[in-house]
Amino acid sequence: MKIMVINGPNINMLGVREPDVYGAATYQDLEKMIEDYAASLGAEAIVLQSNSEGEIVDFIHHALGSCDAIIINPGAYTHYSYAVLDALKSVNLPAVEVHISNIHKREEFRRKSVTAAGCTGQICGLGLKGYLLAVDYLLGEVKSGE
Repeated sequence: MKIMVINGPNINMLGVREPDVYGAATYQDLEKMIEDYAASLGAEAIVLQSNSEGEIVDFIHHALGSCDAIIINPGAYTHYSYAVLDALKSVNLPAVEVHISNIHKREEFRRKSVTAAGCTGQICGLGLKGYLLAVDYLLGEVKSGE
């Protein structure tokens, strides 16, 4: 199984940006953690990041036909990107939205996700472990659907 993991704006700044919210691990730590975990379960994770909405849409489009599922942390695009939502809906792949922090306990504008409607589910507030839980879910979900 191949999972595309897409990270949006400022996720590349992990370890630098608001460590009290996002922790001390770097983006490179996150990439390695996801790739190693997926490999340990016999899957492949392709971890991508962009600060550009259009490039994130392109990543999602590329997943169709090349990946079995998507994990996405749209960053700030979570709250207003109908383009990302439409891309998720258009490829119709199992997808899980992940947020490192609990968006429902933060500023009011962060509590609404427009992109979650294009996903099977959402994991938030569990730190980087949320990505691993999404891998577990998708491996079980896709395998049970075959």
